Amino acid sequence: QVQLVESGGGLVQAGGSLRLSCAASGSTFSSYCMGWFRQAPGKERELVAAIRWSGRSTYYVDQVKGRFTISRDNAKNMVYLQMNSLKPEDTAVYYCAAATGWGIKLGGNEYDYWGQGTQVTVSS
Repeated sequence: QVQLVESGGGLVQAGGSLRLSCAASGSTFSSYCMGWFRQAPGKERELVAAIRWSGRSTYYVDQVKGRFTISRDNAKNMVYLQMNSLKPEDTAVYYCAAATGWGIKLGGNEYDYWGQGTQVTVSS
């Protein structure tokens, strides 16, 4: 069992930055692929970024490439999402998730554990 807790969301003006953090506990954090998802009201949940257990392979959805960076610190059981040049369309609840298995996981149904989410609101 893995427990995930997100933090770092808030209100920010367009062009600003936020860093989301996800603290993991309860199991071997380094054994999991980690992902960040987001969901806006009336829209489906979408994968924003994912990172392999080694931290050497990453994935980003096209909408955030060049602006967001996912990273992990296995020694501290933490995963981060640095969000720069934020846009109003980035407004959503952001969720940290963990998946077992070997490869990068791109589907929400492949993730086994989820945090409760943190709200990110970007004003124009």
